[in-house]
Amino acid sequence: MTDFETRRKEFGAKLRRLREHHAASGRDVANELGWPQSKVSKLETGKQTPDDSDVIEWCTLLDASEARDDLLAELAELRVQQIEWRRQLRAGHRDKQTQLDQRQQRATRIRAVDITSVTGLVQTPDYARRIFRTQADLLEIPHDTEAAVKARMKRQQILYDTDKQIEILISEAALAHMITMPTELIVQLDRLATLIGMPHVRLGILPLYRQLPHVPVHGYWIVDDYVTIENITAEVEIDDPEQVALYHRLTGRLWTAAADGDDARTVLSRAAEQLAG
Repeated sequence: MTDFETRRKEFGAKLRRLREHHAASGRDVANELGWPQSKVSKLETGKQTPDDSDVIEWCTLLDASEARDDLLAELAELRVQQIEWRRQLRAGHRDKQTQLDQRQQRATRIRAVDITSVTGLVQTPDYARRIFRTQADLLEIPHDTEAAVKARMKRQQILYDTDKQIEILISEAALAHMITMPTELIVQLDRLATLIGMPHVRLGILPLYRQLPHVPVHGYWIVDDYVTIENITAEVEIDDPEQVALYHRLTGRLWTAAADGDDARTVLSRAAEQLAG
């Protein structure tokens, strides 16, 4: 269970205790608010994140206005939760890769947008190795590079799970960043080309000098109903339905400017020629 999931479960327990304190049953709350019984259960067990309006209605029904502001403040923190990298990676990168693998194994839809580097799910070992080493140096965390690379390669097995829908969108600029040696980067480009044509994996490249429908200010992942954003110091998880929908809408618009299929292959070949030259 992630830190976010633990906190959401604790928040649900507070809602349940508030209901019990006011001698109301879950069925009573559902009936009075016009909700399905399952919604009350999911909120109280931490399987669903409430909206602000849910908390307000809950407190109003139970005549618990004194608890409303504190709950709303906690909910705001819960929706956009920052998890510091140094705390997440205090034992190294491998455990984080294993955690990501578990979440993605459960997922049915994965959408990744990367602006500055190749997405971890399709990195070659050499490319991933360089990423892990530089991050460990910057954050001053334990180096477990080879174990982390092995775990990342294991994660990539989901690319062959035909029950999943996977979209990977990368900027052409990211392909030119010298994350590793030119010869190794050429191998990375070839790895991306092998994804083209896979029936359940869609690879797209945002070409240089092509007008974009919106400025992608950072990369992100959408795994089912979660959005994850990585920055230098922390990881941000978003579970608010409206915000998740916004990221889906942005992704759809970015795809309208993307090169895929043979066009993506042309972009990759052009980048490889530049590196070889």
